[in-house]
Amino acid sequence: MSIQKKIIVRHREYGHVRFQIPDECVGETAAHRLVDKIILLDAVSRIQIYRKAKKLSIRFNEDRCDFKQLAKALYQIIAELEKEGCFVERAEVSAGQTRQKIGQKIKNSKVSRWFNDKYKATRETVQAAKIVTKVGMKGPKSLINDPEKAIIDFFNDVLTLYLIKLHWTRITQEWIPRPFVHRYEWLATFYLFYLLIRSRRPQK
Repeated sequence: MSIQKKIIVRHREYGHVRFQIPDECVGETAAHRLVDKIILLDAVSRIQIYRKAKKLSIRFNEDRCDFKQLAKALYQIIAELEKEGCFVERAEVSAGQTRQKIGQKIKNSKVSRWFNDKYKATRETVQAAKIVTKVGMKGPKSLINDPEKAIIDFFNDVLTLYLIKLHWTRITQEWIPRPFVHRYEWLATFYLFYLLIRSRRPQK
């Protein structure tokens, strides 16, 4: 669609007309060139562009130039500026902003957030599992000497890690700020660590 077809008359009275103009016309360079061109018309006494509102206001002498003649001259000016490439930069910026907005909406959508959360949780679990495997198994030697204890220790570590991860938000936001209120949760946590440490002690 040509730029001229995007221009819409929003208000018209004797000696005054206000247009809704497209994005291409409200860029800094394009707006200044448009004003400089239109003000040269003999019948035009005042012109103002509201860039944020995308409006073009023109006051003119209808005794010397009627609305049709003014509109024809305006369209001709825009055609000339378009050939000079005044609107290209603004059009590219506008298209880029549109793509950016669409991408931002997709990124902020509930589905996207859900996938990101699941991906992050899976990645953290995998990384933690690698650490637990290195620490808990203590190499093939422990697995050969006492395979049952090595496997039990490994799964105890995995269970402990899972419980910490599951309750991490509550631990940092509720349990730590109000330890007395959550004293039973802390007792259960300490007892869990006691059992974990106790299971690691070498058997006599």
